[in-house]
Amino acid sequence: MQRRSRTLRQTLVPFALLALTTGGLAACGGDSGSGGTTDGGDDALAVTLITKTSTNPFFIAMQQGAEEAGKANNVSITTAAGKADGDEATQIQAIEAAVARGDDGILITPATDGVNPAMQQARDAGLYVIALDTPPDPPDTVDITFATDNFKAGEQIGKWAAGTLDGKKATIALLDLFNDKIASVDYNRDQGFLTGMGIDTKDKMKNGDEAKTGSYTGGKGGDYEIVCNEPTNGAADQGKTAMETCLNSSKDINLVYTINEPAAAGASEALKAAGIKDALIVSVDGGCDPGLTSVKSGVIGATSQQYPVKMAQLGVEAIAKFKKTGEKPAVTPGLDFFDTGVALVTDKPVSGLDSIDVAKGTELCWGKK
Repeated sequence: MQRRSRTLRQTLVPFALLALTTGGLAACGGDSGSGGTTDGGDDALAVTLITKTSTNPFFIAMQQGAEEAGKANNVSITTAAGKADGDEATQIQAIEAAVARGDDGILITPATDGVNPAMQQARDAGLYVIALDTPPDPPDTVDITFATDNFKAGEQIGKWAAGTLDGKKATIALLDLFNDKIASVDYNRDQGFLTGMGIDTKDKMKNGDEAKTGSYTGGKGGDYEIVCNEPTNGAADQGKTAMETCLNSSKDINLVYTINEPAAAGASEALKAAGIKDALIVSVDGGCDPGLTSVKSGVIGATSQQYPVKMAQLGVEAIAKFKKTGEKPAVTPGLDFFDTGVALVTDKPVSGLDSIDVAKGTELCWGKK
């Protein structure tokens, strides 16, 4: 995947026009004009949560976390979402609508870096803007990010895969998020996975530029071949299509990296239809269902668990605290974001690699505080 120049929006649309366009948002919460959830009271703060989609269980959990934190902190939550992963236009409309309403803050899982100008304009208008899950590039586009260390998440499943292969050749399919847009979550997970495998990556902010064949050094080490880098948009149907495309290139694929668990589910369908039963599938999210149920059944060998509820709750609390006291949250030392944690979940542990089993992962899934 080539890193491409970003299209910048230079101006906010007039507020009168915004009032018309917000009706077309893929809203998943309360009324856009009055906010969604609040304890009541005229002094309630107003925050908009903007997720990548309204259908992925990860973002549904994030919304629930924000609404619960809103009730606890007297914050009215308005929700909006892209129509699909990568939908920059709808997210930008939602940002502009939040500015037009005079919201106090925005929580957003940025679709791509294409929404950066709109986020910066919201900050310039006085809103406190926090990214969740996906740090923007550059990080100071927002006031702070609460997110998983996505590179570490990828690295963990890469180490698990290398250890599980036990010296066998790795014939790899990489099912990424995009091939025409830039998102840090995309390249960090992909490049983290390859690093965990012990495969040299040239530019850790670019997918697809590593050598297609060579040796991996993770586990006992061995030869590898990368068959494909295909986009899935984080969706099951497109994960299936991507896997089918990869299988047209090689039926020897025995290791499948997937950007998330919906994409993994689609990949599993394609593998099953092709009669391939022993390929390892690894992923990221650690969702309650279908993520962890897929690990328990063996469809997914290992996944890196994230905590979207925790991200949302911390975000709501940070905006409430800042507006009341002026105190700003701090990033995790050594990082340019606040690390909300990650855990490798598998029922087939690899010696020397820290992990938790599905039972423990189920206790922790989504990360409610």
